[in-house]
Amino acid sequence: MIVRIMGEGQFEVPDSLVERLNELDNAVLAAVESGDEEAFRTNLGALLGAVRSGARPVPAETLVPSDATLPYEDATVAEVRELLQEDGLIPG
Repeated sequence: MIVRIMGEGQFEVPDSLVERLNELDNAVLAAVESGDEEAFRTNLGALLGAVRSGARPVPAETLVPSDATLPYEDATVAEVRELLQEDGLIPG
């Protein structure tokens, strides 16, 4: 799976990390839906951190489509709400 973090680039996520990303994605989605800013910040940071630490950066000169697009670290709840799909930010 290829995940793009807005403003940072793309990352190749190993299959072993996808389940954890979906858990964090669900937590972000719940925080957005409830309007809980603190939980949103915490869970978005954890989601982005998991991608940064567990995935391999895709070289900038490599052009591949992204399976998911994650917001930048300082995105607002309103901005993330616009990115959300029915099943969150991460498909599946």
